[in-house]
Amino acid sequence: MLQGNLYIVPTPIGNLLDWSPRAVETLRSVDLIAAEDTRHSVKLLQHFSIETPCIAYHEHTTQEEALEIAQRIATGLSVALISDSGTPLISDPGYRLVRAAQDAGARVIPLPGPSAVSTALSASGLPTDRFFFEGFLPAKRTARRNRLADLASLTATVVFFEAPHRIVETLEDLVDVLGAEREAAVCRELTKTFETIRRAPLRVLKQWVAEDSDQQRGEIVLVVSGAREQLAMTPALKQLLWRLAEVLPPRRAAALVADYSGLKARDLYQLLLDRQS
Repeated sequence: MLQGNLYIVPTPIGNLLDWSPRAVETLRSVDLIAAEDTRHSVKLLQHFSIETPCIAYHEHTTQEEALEIAQRIATGLSVALISDSGTPLISDPGYRLVRAAQDAGARVIPLPGPSAVSTALSASGLPTDRFFFEGFLPAKRTARRNRLADLASLTATVVFFEAPHRIVETLEDLVDVLGAEREAAVCRELTKTFETIRRAPLRVLKQWVAEDSDQQRGEIVLVVSGAREQLAMTPALKQLLWRLAEVLPPRRAAALVADYSGLKARDLYQLLLDRQS
């Protein structure tokens, strides 16, 4: 049943109890495991008595090596792809192997499982209907600030990974580029013993992390709220909204202008309330 497939197998991001029986059984059953760091993965595999042989597959693996693995899968080898933690292909180079396997005619089978991105989002207290995953920001400050400036106008929630030795500098840059009052959440050591999740304005998070060295350790996910959407209100639309509000209830006036302009009725209604206050 397993012949000729590439399995995408998530691994725990901390708590080993989060690993599914299906993931464990898949790794026991395949012919080969392609691991981001075999030295790291062997400890996890030994804990679950998984004896399947491993090969390294990481950012330095060449395209030719990926194609060779893909051809072996297409001719009958079953392979599982794992990363150091979480779901493969999230902030790692596994997509090259997936593309090569698909192009070779092999079936790619993804398993659901742990992900620091979805875990942080679920507990951040910030909007999750739309989000943008940035991954790691540049290590150099100038490049990091330039990238943050590119993201500043996004209205979706933004998710970053950050190294502990850069977290204070990154929070300082977030304050300077996005604004001190932009709301965000620091999610640290998710699913582990010293898990910490705190939501606050960026200025508060910057001071808190800078003053507490414990918050500068471990694996960190930053979740930052998006920019507020700006109403594309022309003077003529505003005048229409004001005039309708003189003869109609505010919600009805907002709904009519929304139908006409394509703007959101709730934003127009809030505009009317702000004008009255």
